[in-house]
Amino acid sequence: MASVNVERTEDGYVARNDRGAEVAMGGGDEQGVFTPVELLLAALGGCNIVTVEPLTAKRGHRLVRLAMTVHAEKVETSKLGPITVSYDVELPEGDEKAEEVFRAVAHRAEEKYCTVSNALRNETEVILELPG
Repeated sequence: MASVNVERTEDGYVARNDRGAEVAMGGGDEQGVFTPVELLLAALGGCNIVTVEPLTAKRGHRLVRLAMTVHAEKVETSKLGPITVSYDVELPEGDEKAEEVFRAVAHRAEEKYCTVSNALRNETEVILELPG
């Protein structure tokens, strides 16, 4: 089970998990905070990269550099268009199989193993519980 607490503070908004980590949020005008949409994109990128890295290394192909940019445009006030995940990878020198393994793992991670990708793709139900 995954759970976070999100609340308004004196400085804006914050999300906290049970392990004590915090992420500051805002509407987009504040410096040093993420918007909720940016956090969604970060969750998608994070889910993919923390899956790709160990699976690629486990197959004996430790990438020199592994980074990504996750991008989406708002197509309506409260609707995103397609989300693009762009990898930035530096392959190990002399490892002819590294690119093939990385590509296979990246596709498999996005299509099968990334919970966030699956939640977005399959339109996970959101249940609203109000007090009273």
